[in-house]
Amino acid sequence: MFKNIAFAALTLLAINNLHASTLPKQSYLPLELAQKAVNAALKKCSDDGFNVSVAIVDRSGVLLSQSRHPMAGPHTINSSFGKAFTSASVGEPSGKLADMIGGKPFLEGLRDMDERLVILGGGLPIVVNDVRVGGIGVGGAPGAHLDEACAKEGLDLLQGPAD
Repeated sequence: MFKNIAFAALTLLAINNLHASTLPKQSYLPLELAQKAVNAALKKCSDDGFNVSVAIVDRSGVLLSQSRHPMAGPHTINSSFGKAFTSASVGEPSGKLADMIGGKPFLEGLRDMDERLVILGGGLPIVVNDVRVGGIGVGGAPGAHLDEACAKEGLDLLQGPAD
Protein backbone atom coordinates (compact mmCIF):
# COMPACT_ATOMS: atom_id res chain seq x y z
CA MET A 1 0.00 0.00 0.00
CA PHE A 2 2.77 2.45 0.99
CA LYS A 3 4.66 1.61 -2.23
CA ASN A 4 1.55 2.42 -4.29
CA ILE A 5 1.05 5.78 -2.57
CA ALA A 6 4.74 6.65 -2.92
CA PHE A 7 4.72 5.67 -6.60
CA ALA A 8 1.59 7.77 -7.24
CA ALA A 9 3.10 10.77 -5.46
CA LEU A 10 6.36 10.53 -7.42
CA THR A 11 4.46 10.15 -10.68
CA LEU A 12 2.39 13.27 -9.96
CA LEU A 13 5.52 15.24 -9.07
CA ALA A 14 7.22 14.16 -12.28
CA ILE A 15 4.19 15.13 -14.38
CA ASN A 16 3.89 18.46 -12.57
CA ASN A 17 7.58 19.24 -13.13
CA LEU A 18 7.31 18.30 -16.79
CA HIS A 19 4.40 20.69 -17.36
CA ALA A 20 5.95 23.49 -15.32
CA SER A 21 9.21 23.33 -17.24
CA THR A 22 7.48 23.60 -20.61
CA LEU A 23 5.47 26.72 -19.77
CA PRO A 24 6.78 29.95 -21.29
CA LYS A 25 8.09 32.61 -18.96
CA GLN A 26 6.85 36.17 -19.31
CA SER A 27 8.25 39.43 -17.96
CA TYR A 28 5.85 41.74 -16.17
CA LEU A 29 5.85 45.06 -14.35
CA PRO A 30 5.50 44.61 -10.58
CA LEU A 31 2.81 46.71 -8.89
CA GLU A 32 5.30 48.34 -6.52
CA LEU A 33 7.39 49.67 -9.42
CA ALA A 34 4.29 50.85 -11.26
CA GLN A 35 3.21 52.82 -8.21
CA LYS A 36 6.67 54.42 -7.86
CA ALA A 37 6.64 55.43 -11.53
CA VAL A 38 3.14 56.93 -11.22
CA ASN A 39 4.30 58.94 -8.21
CA ALA A 40 7.43 60.15 -10.02
CA ALA A 41 5.43 61.34 -13.04
CA LEU A 42 2.79 62.98 -10.83
CA LYS A 43 5.51 64.77 -8.81
CA LYS A 44 7.24 66.04 -11.97
CA CYS A 45 4.03 67.57 -13.28
CA SER A 46 3.09 68.93 -9.87
CA ASP A 47 6.55 70.51 -9.47
CA ASP A 48 6.08 72.07 -12.92
CA GLY A 49 2.71 73.49 -11.82
CA PHE A 50 0.43 71.05 -13.66
CA ASN A 51 -2.47 69.15 -12.09
CA VAL A 52 -2.66 65.81 -13.88
CA SER A 53 -3.61 62.18 -13.64
CA VAL A 54 -1.11 59.40 -14.32
CA ALA A 55 -1.90 55.80 -15.24
CA ILE A 56 0.16 52.69 -15.85
CA VAL A 57 -1.24 49.63 -17.58
CA ASP A 58 0.28 46.21 -18.07
CA ARG A 59 1.15 44.65 -21.44
CA SER A 60 -2.50 43.72 -21.97
CA GLY A 61 -3.76 47.21 -21.23
CA VAL A 62 -5.13 46.37 -17.78
CA LEU A 63 -4.76 49.15 -15.22
CA LEU A 64 -1.97 48.55 -12.69
CA SER A 65 -1.81 51.92 -10.96
CA GLN A 66 -3.39 55.34 -11.33
CA SER A 67 -3.29 58.55 -9.36
CA ARG A 68 -4.93 61.94 -9.80
CA HIS A 69 -3.86 65.28 -8.38
CA PRO A 70 -6.77 66.58 -6.28
CA MET A 71 -7.08 69.64 -8.54
CA ALA A 72 -6.88 67.75 -11.85
CA GLY A 73 -9.99 67.74 -14.00
CA PRO A 74 -12.16 64.62 -13.97
CA HIS A 75 -11.47 64.02 -17.67
CA THR A 76 -7.80 63.42 -16.90
CA ILE A 77 -8.55 60.02 -15.38
CA ASN A 78 -9.77 58.56 -18.68
CA SER A 79 -7.22 60.55 -20.67
CA SER A 80 -4.23 59.19 -18.75
CA PHE A 81 -5.58 55.63 -18.91
CA GLY A 82 -6.29 55.90 -22.63
CA LYS A 83 -2.82 57.20 -23.43
CA ALA A 84 -1.22 54.42 -21.38
CA PHE A 85 -3.48 51.83 -23.05
CA THR A 86 -2.65 53.18 -26.51
CA SER A 87 1.11 53.03 -25.94
CA ALA A 88 0.96 49.55 -24.43
CA SER A 89 -1.24 48.33 -27.26
CA VAL A 90 0.66 49.71 -30.25
CA GLY A 91 4.14 49.82 -28.71
CA GLU A 92 4.73 53.43 -29.68
CA PRO A 93 4.30 56.81 -28.01
CA SER A 94 0.68 57.91 -28.30
CA GLY A 95 1.85 61.23 -29.78
CA LYS A 96 3.66 59.42 -32.59
CA LEU A 97 0.40 57.71 -33.52
CA ALA A 98 -1.39 61.08 -33.43
CA ASP A 99 1.24 62.58 -35.75
CA MET A 100 1.05 59.60 -38.09
CA ILE A 101 -2.73 59.88 -38.41
CA GLY A 102 -2.49 63.66 -38.85
CA GLY A 103 -0.13 63.19 -41.78
CA LYS A 104 -2.09 60.35 -43.38
CA PRO A 105 -5.84 61.03 -43.26
CA PHE A 106 -6.63 57.55 -44.63
CA LEU A 107 -5.47 56.20 -41.23
CA GLU A 108 -8.18 58.18 -39.39
CA GLY A 109 -10.12 54.93 -38.89
CA LEU A 110 -7.52 53.88 -36.32
CA ARG A 111 -9.25 56.24 -33.88
CA ASP A 112 -12.30 53.96 -33.95
CA MET A 113 -10.41 50.67 -33.64
CA ASP A 114 -10.88 50.47 -29.85
CA GLU A 115 -12.80 52.88 -27.64
CA ARG A 116 -9.98 52.81 -25.06
CA LEU A 117 -7.48 54.36 -27.50
CA VAL A 118 -6.62 58.00 -26.86
CA ILE A 119 -4.62 59.31 -29.76
CA LEU A 120 -2.99 62.34 -28.18
CA GLY A 121 0.55 62.84 -26.93
CA GLY A 122 1.35 61.89 -23.34
CA GLY A 123 1.58 58.10 -23.47
CA LEU A 124 4.78 56.06 -23.67
CA PRO A 125 5.34 52.32 -23.95
CA ILE A 126 7.22 50.74 -21.05
CA VAL A 127 10.02 48.57 -22.41
CA VAL A 128 12.44 46.85 -20.05
CA ASN A 129 15.26 44.64 -21.39
CA ASP A 130 13.73 44.81 -24.88
CA VAL A 131 10.36 43.51 -23.62
CA ARG A 132 7.24 45.69 -23.70
CA VAL A 133 5.64 45.29 -20.29
CA GLY A 134 3.08 48.10 -20.34
CA GLY A 135 2.40 51.76 -20.93
CA ILE A 136 2.37 55.00 -18.94
CA GLY A 137 0.02 57.88 -19.69
CA VAL A 138 -0.36 61.40 -18.36
CA GLY A 139 -3.32 63.70 -18.93
CA GLY A 140 -4.02 67.24 -17.81
CA ALA A 141 -0.97 69.39 -18.53
CA PRO A 142 -1.55 72.26 -20.98
CA GLY A 143 0.04 70.46 -23.92
CA ALA A 144 0.84 66.95 -25.03
CA HIS A 145 4.59 67.62 -24.89
CA LEU A 146 4.23 68.50 -21.20
CA ASP A 147 2.21 65.36 -20.48
CA GLU A 148 4.89 63.32 -22.25
CA ALA A 149 7.71 64.97 -20.26
CA CYS A 150 6.02 63.88 -17.03
CA ALA A 151 5.42 60.37 -18.40
CA LYS A 152 9.12 60.23 -19.31
CA GLU A 153 10.01 60.96 -15.67
CA GLY A 154 8.09 57.86 -14.58
CA LEU A 155 9.53 55.82 -17.43
CA ASP A 156 13.08 56.86 -16.51
CA LEU A 157 12.52 55.58 -12.98
CA LEU A 158 11.56 52.17 -14.39
CA GLN A 159 14.37 51.93 -16.89
CA GLY A 160 17.12 53.11 -14.57
CA PRO A 161 20.10 55.25 -15.47
CA ALA A 162 21.29 55.28 -19.06
CA ASP A 163 24.59 53.51 -19.74
